[in-house]
Amino acid sequence: MRAALGLAARGLGRVWPNPAVGCVIVRDGRVVGRGRTQDGGRPHAEVVALTQAGRAAEGADVYVTLEPCAHHGKTPPCSDALVAAGPARVITALTDPDPRTAGQGHARLRAAGIDVVTGVLADEAERLQEGFLARVTSGRPMLTLKLAGSLDGRIATASGESRWITGPEARRLVHGMRARHDAVLIGSGTARADDPMLTVRGLGVDRQPVRIVASRRLDLNPKGRLAASARDVPLWLCHGPDAPTKRIAEWTEQGAILLECPLAGSQLDMAGLMAALGAAGLTRVFCEGGGQLAASLLGAGLVDELIAFTGGVALGAEGWPGLAAMGIGALDEAPRFRLNRLEEIGGDAVAYWRPHRENP
Repeated sequence: MRAALGLAARGLGRVWPNPAVGCVIVRDGRVVGRGRTQDGGRPHAEVVALTQAGRAAEGADVYVTLEPCAHHGKTPPCSDALVAAGPARVITALTDPDPRTAGQGHARLRAAGIDVVTGVLADEAERLQEGFLARVTSGRPMLTLKLAGSLDGRIATASGESRWITGPEARRLVHGMRARHDAVLIGSGTARADDPMLTVRGLGVDRQPVRIVASRRLDLNPKGRLAASARDVPLWLCHGPDAPTKRIAEWTEQGAILLECPLAGSQLDMAGLMAALGAAGLTRVFCEGGGQLAASLLGAGLVDELIAFTGGVALGAEGWPGLAAMGIGALDEAPRFRLNRLEEIGGDAVAYWRPHRENP
């Protein structure tokens, strides 16, 4: 099962809206088939592994990280493919909460006389499948918030200089994080100030994450790098119901996908924005700021993982803060996180935090 989880992890950021699943088939102590859900979500891991195993799958043990699907979508059910292959046992980590399966895959296998074992390495599988599980059960993708700043929490000098607070090793790690998510999200202020590409570079990937900009009024540079590359790398713009019709038309013509989101006061409603992304099929979103967007997501309790990079430099109170005002009047109103792990990378530090509401 641990080998199957390793295979599944290779699909993170590459298989949405499907889950990243891994499958290993073992017969007489020898691996005869293995596979992961392929890029774009098809074929599924079980089909890849069964194709490799061929007749050796009969009487074998099949380890799969998520209950085999039981519904007809763009492909036939994996549970039916397993029944046809005739393994002796199917061992799974998790039951699929998708109501189209939700135990029916396991039931079909048992009805065919196949021994089914569930819950193997379930905790590890839940963490791996966190994005898919969140989309199915809560209607929104998992959100990872990345913050990067100085020792005193600043992201730029008083003049706005920010390149570079952290070193090249840390920046390369960020590109790896982008690659393991379905999408990269920023706010309109960051888009206007930096005109970033938001692509994965230097890692040889052939599938880029969706680039998302949250911009209520679509007041973005129509001649910037994001606009120029919208037909080559997916660009989604989350806007409010009051965005000018002319700007919607202009960005649609550029090749962007427009998602209308509700408002909360004068800002985009973050819960509504995340629900729109979930409805569009995203399971894992990587937010890289800016300060207003990050503060809004934290205030709404939507951050599932916070990754904080710290560079070894102090910029002082005149530097730009990493977060916008959050309206916190008392300490017990502040969102709290629990440190999961801390690492050194190229002389910088990276800390991984989880919401304090979770069990340690």
